Amino acid sequence: MKIGLIREGKVPPDKRVPLTPKQCKALKVLYPDLEIVVQPSPIRAFKDEEYTEQGIQLSEELSDCDLILGVKEVNIQDLIPNKKFMFFSHTIKKQAHNQKLMRALIDKNIEMIDYELIKDKHNKRIIGFGRYAGIVGTYNAFLTYGLKKGLYELKPANQCHDRKEMEAEMKKISLPNDTRIVLTGFGRVGHGAREIIDLLPITELTPEEFTAGTFNHPVFTQLEVEDYYARKDGKAFDKADFYANPELYKSTFDRFLNQADMYIPCHFWSSRSPFIVTNEDLKRKDLRVSVIADISCDTEGPIASTIRASKIADPIYGYDPQTEQEVDFRNPNAIAVMAVDNLPCELPKDASEDFGNELTRLVLPCLLKEDPDNIIGRATETKNGMLNEGFSYLQDYANGILTH
Repeated sequence: MKIGLIREGKVPPDKRVPLTPKQCKALKVLYPDLEIVVQPSPIRAFKDEEYTEQGIQLSEELSDCDLILGVKEVNIQDLIPNKKFMFFSHTIKKQAHNQKLMRALIDKNIEMIDYELIKDKHNKRIIGFGRYAGIVGTYNAFLTYGLKKGLYELKPANQCHDRKEMEAEMKKISLPNDTRIVLTGFGRVGHGAREIIDLLPITELTPEEFTAGTFNHPVFTQLEVEDYYARKDGKAFDKADFYANPELYKSTFDRFLNQADMYIPCHFWSSRSPFIVTNEDLKRKDLRVSVIADISCDTEGPIASTIRASKIADPIYGYDPQTEQEVDFRNPNAIAVMAVDNLPCELPKDASEDFGNELTRLVLPCLLKEDPDNIIGRATETKNGMLNEGFSYLQDYANGILTH
C-alpha cells in the first residue's frame, strides 16, 4: 500500500497532521512494504525537512497513492477522483457548509472513510482529537478566569511551543480559597479536562458534597448525565431510557449555577435532548457562575450563553444574562464565555502526536492487515459513486436538499 499525506487546505489554516515524521518512519519499519509520501506544506506544525530527515519522500503528486490521509475537510478542487480518502468530512450531521463536498465525494467516486465514524465493535469511537480539546479548553478556562477576576494572566496556549510550556504557565494560577468549579462529561474531552485540573491543588467532591457544603480551598465536581438530568414525571433516572427518549427528561443543572464560579462543559449533547442551561436559568438573582468555558461548543444549543463560537486569536466574549446579548467580558454583569471550536489546533504538535498514535495503533492495522470487526467498512461513508450502506439518511442532503 502507498499512503499519501495531503496538505491541509482549509482557511484559516490548520497546522495538525494525521501522522508525525517519526510515526511515518515507525510505520515503514513495522510494515516494510508500505510506502509513504508527504505533500509539501508551508503551514504544518512539522516542517517538510522533518519528514525527509526520517526518510519520508516529499511529493506534490498523490494520484498513485492507495490511501490519502488528511485532518480537516479536503477542498473539492483537491479531491482526486477514484481514490480512497480518510479525513474528518463533517457531513454526517448534514452540515450545510459541507453539502457541496458531500456531492463531490459521490460525483468523483471517492471512497470516503470518516474518522468520526471509526468505532469499535461496541460502537465506541476509537480515534479523535477530543482529549486535546479537553486539555486546551480547560487551560483556556483558567486563562479566562484569571482575566475575568483580575487575578493573573496566562500565555495563550497557541503561543506556547508545546504542552510542556503551556503547563509551565500554570504555575501562575492563583485561585481564591472559595473557588468552585463544575464539569459535565466523562468522555475523551472530559478526561482531557481532568488532566489539566489534576495539575492544580483543587479537591474533587461528589455532586452532593459540592452543593451541600462550604469550603476554604478550591474544589470541583464532575457530573455524569444523571447528575444534571431527571425524569419529568419523577421516576428514577435510567440512562438507556434517557438516550432513547430524551424528551421525557428535564435539566436539573440550575442548582449548580449559584454554587459554581466556573462551568466547563465537556459533554456530548444531542439536539433531541433538553437544554442544560437556559436563558432563564442565567437570569436568577443568586447567579454565581462568572466563567463558562464551553469546550463542547454547541452554538444555539444546550448552554444559553454560547451564542457563537469564538476564535483562537480572540477566544473570550461576554454574555449579559439580562439582555441575552454579547458584551465585553470584563463587564461586571457579564459571564465570560470561552467557546473556541477548534481547540486542538492551539497545540498542533502534541495533538497530532496523540492522534497519530491512535491512528497507528487502532486504525491502520485494519487497513494494512485484517479488519475482523469491519471497522473500516462501517466508517466508509461513500463508495462506488454512491452513499455506502447505512448512510441512506444522507441522500436528500447529497442531492442538495437540506432537511433541517
